[in-house]
Amino acid sequence: MIDINRKSVYRELTDYVMIGIGMMFYSLGWVAFYLPNHISSGGVAGLSSIIYWGTHTPVQFTYFSMNVVLLAIALRILGLKFCIKTIYGVLMMTAFIALFRNVFPNPTILRGEPFMACIIGSCFCGIGLGFGLSYHGSSGGSDIVASIINKYRDISLGRVILLVDMIIVTLSYVVLHSWEQVIYGYVGLIVVSFVLDQVVSMGRKSVQFLIISERHEEICERVIRTPPYRSCTVIDATGYYSGNRLKVLVLVTKQREASEVFSMIDEIDPHAFVTQSSVIGVYGNGFDKFKVKRRSKNLQPSVDSKSDKTAENESAQHL
Repeated sequence: MIDINRKSVYRELTDYVMIGIGMMFYSLGWVAFYLPNHISSGGVAGLSSIIYWGTHTPVQFTYFSMNVVLLAIALRILGLKFCIKTIYGVLMMTAFIALFRNVFPNPTILRGEPFMACIIGSCFCGIGLGFGLSYHGSSGGSDIVASIINKYRDISLGRVILLVDMIIVTLSYVVLHSWEQVIYGYVGLIVVSFVLDQVVSMGRKSVQFLIISERHEEICERVIRTPPYRSCTVIDATGYYSGNRLKVLVLVTKQREASEVFSMIDEIDPHAFVTQSSVIGVYGNGFDKFKVKRRSKNLQPSVDSKSDKTAENESAQHL
């Protein structure tokens, strides 16, 4: 029970720390590069930017207010766990926006170079969104829509957000009256979606280890009880040349956790034989969920209809 609680606390703390870092990256890209260069982003952030340019209402207020409505919808569809971390992400995002607005009240970074500001700001925003979504959180806005679709279909998160945000960027023309700035917004969306997909894919990549070691039991115990808290499968094998009976450990883990596994093996058995290979997808406990539409199978009607046909045939034979 203690080990299970320790695993849960470790993973939850990791999620919250990484979500916070992601919101910091996104806020920095938005406040320091997008807003001063009049480049619109998508989602609630883009709408907040449009309202700010038109009415000078602080972006953190409009951003927070609109997300409250979206979170009420997400609570019903995505569940409490997603909403708790999304609420945390929205609060962190609001706090970082207010902080950076005070630190950079009139940022001059790349002032007069909107294209470079668009590219660099989009990289910051894409990294921030990727961190948030990779660790089961969100900055709100169109991320919620993307997460709802991604829950049921294996569709690129970046593409979903791109489609949702195109309309919002186009609306920025109402206050900016410049198609050049709108085009910069389109470019920003493309860069954000590309960076987002790279970050999310990097976080989901998994590797498979085949480990041959005389101290396989110690390695298994360490894998189970310490980070990355994975399980392993033991397979009986026989060396063809030596004829010795061996134990082969099969371990699947995230790519970012591979260095921890190597360090663990080297510490326990430096002479172990280890192979590492990339896997395309891993689904199940501790990894991605199956994203298929489950159809309810009602077998009873078919059984009843079959019994009805049998009864009809028997009655026909008696006649």
